Amino acid sequence: MCTVTYVPFENGDFILTSSRDVPYSRKPADAPKTEMQEGIAVHFPKDGEAGGSWIGYSSRERLICLLNGGFQDHVAQEKYRKSRGHVVIELLKVEDINLGLKEIDLLDIEPFTLVIVEWDFKLFAFEFVWDGEQKHFRILPQKPAIWSSSTLYTDEVKAKREKWFKDWRKGNTLNRENLLSFHRTAGEGNPESDVLMSRKGGGTVSITSVEKSDNAIDMQYIPIDEVRSKK
Repeated sequence: MCTVTYVPFENGDFILTSSRDVPYSRKPADAPKTEMQEGIAVHFPKDGEAGGSWIGYSSRERLICLLNGGFQDHVAQEKYRKSRGHVVIELLKVEDINLGLKEIDLLDIEPFTLVIVEWDFKLFAFEFVWDGEQKHFRILPQKPAIWSSSTLYTDEVKAKREKWFKDWRKGNTLNRENLLSFHRTAGEGNPESDVLMSRKGGGTVSITSVEKSDNAIDMQYIPIDEVRSKK
């Protein structure tokens, strides 16, 4: 998984939307709720199998969204030490995200990409990639961006999706409703590469939108049945 779009605004607000692409056989996730962990309020949908999450925000005024894979696809090991979804929850709770990323032990963790947004003093976003051997950190410019998981999409398909998102922005107001529509309908009629993806054995199972507006943060979680009914 998955496909992620990030849209920041000049006033410090933002909308991040994640399409979750996983095997259909994977146990359904629990709907988002807030849990108190180590004195920190963490709000996230819980993965039905490993118990972690691919997206969440916390009272640290931090949002983290996970994509499987680093810069390129990789050959998965039979077993890893810990689920990547637990890394998300762990990092949502650390006081200093830079120190947390530096100190976290990722040995024997499958490669992943994180999109991290913080809004404590001002809006700040960056990308963190674990390629299985090294950590990579990149501050993101405050402009719209799209990511597609390297485990599912080739560089060619990633480039197509970037063009779809760029072209789509020219004719649409950047608000939650329209961004959700992009995640439901963008593509060229090929279910294997469209943003609402479907392949043999797996595809998009939910869309999650997180919107910060003024001092409020809100998560909207839409399971696949509702996604397709609104397409």
